[in-house]
Amino acid sequence: MTIPQILYETILWVEGATALIALFYYHREKEQHWKYFCLYLIIIFLCEVFGKYSPRFIDYDSPKFYNYFVIPLEFIFFYWLYAAKTFGKPKLFYILSLLYLLSFIPNEIFLDTKKEIFSINYTLGCLILMILVIMEYYHQVNSSEIINFSRNRMFYINLGVTLFYIGTMPFWTFYAQIRQYKEIWDIYYSYFQISLIIMYILFSVSLIRGKQKPGLL
Repeated sequence: MTIPQILYETILWVEGATALIALFYYHREKEQHWKYFCLYLIIIFLCEVFGKYSPRFIDYDSPKFYNYFVIPLEFIFFYWLYAAKTFGKPKLFYILSLLYLLSFIPNEIFLDTKKEIFSINYTLGCLILMILVIMEYYHQVNSSEIINFSRNRMFYINLGVTLFYIGTMPFWTFYAQIRQYKEIWDIYYSYFQISLIIMYILFSVSLIRGKQKPGLL
């Protein structure tokens, strides 16, 4: 097995472990909005299982499955978690989600919809997410609760999102160009896999160590 293959197998196991932790914590968080974070982790794991094993049984279009369902689900969920719940600005969530969804229009009209990933769509999604991530860092640094950051769920989530989504944005934005340089592509692809593993570990830690303020639903 090559290192990328080992990392690929590891990703699914880590996502599965995170989903199990989320399933356990779902019942403890069912009165708070964190139950949806638990459901999200479980759904994403099931999507990854479907993406990996379904070709053995059915014929389906993998790029369309990820570009039209999995990736939009990821972005829109995080917009909701940050804008609507963490910042308490549901209108901002709707605006950002609409802006992101509108980015599908140029993909459908001008670009090849058979590509492995929609670079413009993904780039805009990451840029929006990056703004929310920066806002969350600013909020954490200026919060009186900064001394208790290790108990702040959003600290771990924000760090994971930074490493994976923001860190891999150039990789997917310039995917076609980077693919022409195998050594660079191999290095960045390894980072993509490792950062994904770390992100899900941080998501697990956020559920285990994180503590939500009472009354914040």
